[in-house]
Amino acid sequence: MSAVPSGAGPAAPPPRRPRVRWSRLRRNHGPRNRCRRPYRPSGNRPFLGASGRPWKGRRPWKRRTYPLPSDTRAPRTPGVASAAARWVLAALRPAIGWVFFWAFLDKLFGLGFATPADGAWIAGGSPTYGFMAEAASGPFEGLYGSFAGAAWADWLFMAGLLGIGLAFLLGIGMRIAAASGALMLVLVWTAVLPPPNNPFMDDHLVMALAMAALALVDAGDTAGLGGWWSRLSPVRRVPALR
Repeated sequence: MSAVPSGAGPAAPPPRRPRVRWSRLRRNHGPRNRCRRPYRPSGNRPFLGASGRPWKGRRPWKRRTYPLPSDTRAPRTPGVASAAARWVLAALRPAIGWVFFWAFLDKLFGLGFATPADGAWIAGGSPTYGFMAEAASGPFEGLYGSFAGAAWADWLFMAGLLGIGLAFLLGIGMRIAAASGALMLVLVWTAVLPPPNNPFMDDHLVMALAMAALALVDAGDTAGLGGWWSRLSPVRRVPALR
């Protein structure tokens, strides 16, 4: 038996599915026009695919990133292309940090290397008196001797050793730490002018230049917490905290 009752007209055709504007999609989002703004449906209407159903995949107007054909993996240390060089810098960074951090521990507890036990800071000794009052020489000897052993100088010196050491060991805040460490090393260099083995150059200036180089190439991103640190909101707003 026929599904259409006798005397009735032909059955109504099924509703037409909405047409998808593929011409505009191809024109605005094709491989040759990735920089043009693609078509985006207005209002809250869902984007329909080829079958007429709502599209559940990636929207064509979402921005995509295309890796370079030469190298699909970006180096973890910007500005340094060689992997071996990145790891050398990654080893140099904690080495310098350990120099500062160990100086802090030795002067704080008097471990017997450069500071005897009775000269420890926790035992009442001064971290700055021995060097500024006895080892300083040259044109700035009187300047450094005038505030040798002062409380503010001891606190500032120890805070600098601790902060710079931790920053280079962890790879965070290296720009401020490098500037502070370079300033501290230059001040120590001026306290012993002229150097005993060279007309003007010594290890303090070399280490200051190395610290500046490590901060400029973001050496904390390799084997450090620099990548996580750079993604924090305050660091992104203030690049000097990088």
